[in-house]
Order: sequence, then C-alpha cells, then structure tokens
Amino acid sequence: MPLLSPSPTKLHRNSDGRWQLLRNDRPFFTQGAGGGRRFDLLKKLGGNTVRTWHTNSFEELDRAHAYGLAVMAGLSVEHERHGFDYGDRSRVESQRIRILDTVRRLKDHPALLIWGLGNETEGFERPDGHPGVWRELDRLARMIKAEDPDHPVCTVIAGPRMEKLSSFKQYCPHVDILGINAYGEALDTPGALTRAGLEIPFLLTEFGPTGHWETRLTPWGAPVEPSGPEKARVYLDTHREILRRSGGQCLGTLAFLWGQKQEVTPTWYGMFLATGEKTAAVDAMALAWSGIEPEHRSPTITRLSSSLAESVIPSASEHEVLADVDQGSEGDLRFDWHVMAESTDRGIGGDPERMPPEIPGCVTRKAFCQAVVRAPEKSGAYRLFLYVRDSQGAGATANIPFFVTG
Repeated sequence: MPLLSPSPTKLHRNSDGRWQLLRNDRPFFTQGAGGGRRFDLLKKLGGNTVRTWHTNSFEELDRAHAYGLAVMAGLSVEHERHGFDYGDRSRVESQRIRILDTVRRLKDHPALLIWGLGNETEGFERPDGHPGVWRELDRLARMIKAEDPDHPVCTVIAGPRMEKLSSFKQYCPHVDILGINAYGEALDTPGALTRAGLEIPFLLTEFGPTGHWETRLTPWGAPVEPSGPEKARVYLDTHREILRRSGGQCLGTLAFLWGQKQEVTPTWYGMFLATGEKTAAVDAMALAWSGIEPEHRSPTITRLSSSLAESVIPSASEHEVLADVDQGSEGDLRFDWHVMAESTDRGIGGDPERMPPEIPGCVTRKAFCQAVVRAPEKSGAYRLFLYVRDSQGAGATANIPFFVTG
C-alpha cells in the first residue's frame, strides 16, 4: 500500500532535566496499552499508543494508523530458555539479518513511534541477565539506529531489580529508552533507577494487577487472584503515581493486557473477557488517560461469598455461593458460573499456557447472583469462576480457589 509521510520521533531533554518524546516535532506523551484488539475503543477512551511484541508486517501498523494511534513496534529477540544460543555466531547473525530486514521495511510507516527491541530477553536464569545477551541487545540497538535514525530504540526488561539495572547500565549504552515490565513493584521503578544511577528515560511497558508470583497463596499453593475492583484501582493508581514519582524520566505507560490470555487463570491479566466484553480495568485506564469515566461503566463483582473460598472440602459436598455485584451502568446482566481445574501448565515470562479443563455438572443450581456448587468427585485443586456480562459489551469476572479431598 502507498504510505503517507513518516512520523519521525526524537528524544529531547529539557533544561530542567525532564525527558520527552517529540513526534513530528511536537511533544508526545505515551498513554496506551499492549495488545491487538479494539483499537477503536482505545482511541475513543483517550489512548494514543499500541504496543506490539512481534511486528514483522504492515498489518498492525496499518490498523493502528487507521485509528490515529502510534505504535511501539516489537522486534522479536530470541530467548535462551527457548533454546537460542548467543554463542552460536550463525544463529546470532541470522537474527540480526531478520531484525534489520524488518526495520528497513517498516521504518517509514507513519504509525511507527519507537522500536521495542525484545521483551525480557535478559531472561530469568540469573538475576543480572547473561552478559552475552546484554551485549547483543546493545549491538542490535546500534545497528537499528544506523538503519533508522528517526525512531528511538527501547529495550524491555522484567522488573526494576538492581542486578538487571546495573547490567543494563554496563552493557547497553546505545539503547535510548529503558522499558520496564512491572506489576506489584511498578512504583519502585523511579527510585530503583535513581539508586542505579540511571538517568535514561523509561517507559512502563507493562503494568496491571498484582502478579501471580507476588500475591497471597492458599495452603496448597494456588495464587489468589485480585478482585475486579482491586485490579481497576491498581491500574489507575499505578499510572498516576508513576508519573508523580518519576521526576521527568517517565515517557508514559502501556497497560497490560488490551485483550485476553490464559496465564495462571483465563482472567488474571486480560482487560477484556474472552468473549470480548470490556472490564472495569478498561474504565480505569479511560479515566487515567482522559480524566473522564466512560459513558457506559462496566459491572463489577465486589465479593464472592462461600464456604468454598480458599477451603479444603470433601468431594461431592454442596456449597452455596453469593455474589455481590455493582451493576455499573444500567442494562440487563447475565451470570455464568463455571468450575475449572487449577492450571498446572505454568509458563515463564508470559509464555503460552494451555487452558485448564472445565469440570461439567458442578454448578447444580443457579439464579443470577446465587449458585450451588457440588464439589468434583476427583481430589485436587479447582476454581469457581463467575462471569457477569451486560447487554452493552461490558463484563466482570471473579474466581475463588478450593481444594477437594477424596
């Protein structure tokens, strides 16, 4: 397709030391989300940027541009945990060729804001990351900037841990922007950068509810998922507070996830339900971006009450469940109850996971916000999920873990 004029992006540091992006020579503050769905809604609610993880064609750039959105375009960099060997020169050179080919093809697209070079490529095998990986990220950054001097390069790491920040400072002097994926520890990012002596600008490239590795566990080790209202509060507070604390280093935030995925549960990180309904997390980011709540507010499940909750129960026992629901805006509500096995396919760093099976026949009676659950016959860990959907494309979800003994 014929392209419009490119949109050059530059980094600028003001006389007071505050960083900002200049897009087409105008200040640009990044506010948006990572994910590939509902670009129309993101734009309508005040977002201006989409983050991708694996951009290698014009498709996502074209879709974003159609809605006037900028793109942090992900350049996929291989992970050691997936079998990539950074000591293998031929594989490293093949990766360089692939990445530079993508840059050459896409660098003049008008939706392009910055390059997202890798995602948590430093890995989790050692606290400071592998020096060879850091060096290669810096080499790639230099090569990309030589090919495209009009768009800064951002490398994304997992969390503001001192060991990683020190390695980044030592090995990556040519990276323009540091991307931080952080959840429960997100608000420590500005302080951590100060302690590490890093004055580089940063983006909060992923944030959202408390992570499953940070939350409270049941006695059998199942992580307890935050409620919908708690998630919404954390999205809003993190966006606002990170900017207040950043001292001018923060270039913006990108919420996770503008979509849905299975990660521990099918509801923990997605800001939408699998069937497409927006949740209160989306409403919270609308308020963060524009200062205005959306016209149609999502329902929320404020509480699930049951003897099931975080309990060890006998097989085939029956338990009443009551949900407290804030309807949000007016509209008919539909209630769906499901029992699923606890996930046992746990990935690392957001790697794909299989959805655990649903256990049929467990919800024996249901009437709107009330249900009776019969425990499965087989011993093991399970969760009860409630999904609430309205007639205008909004929804809510909550779950409670429980353990069945034979």
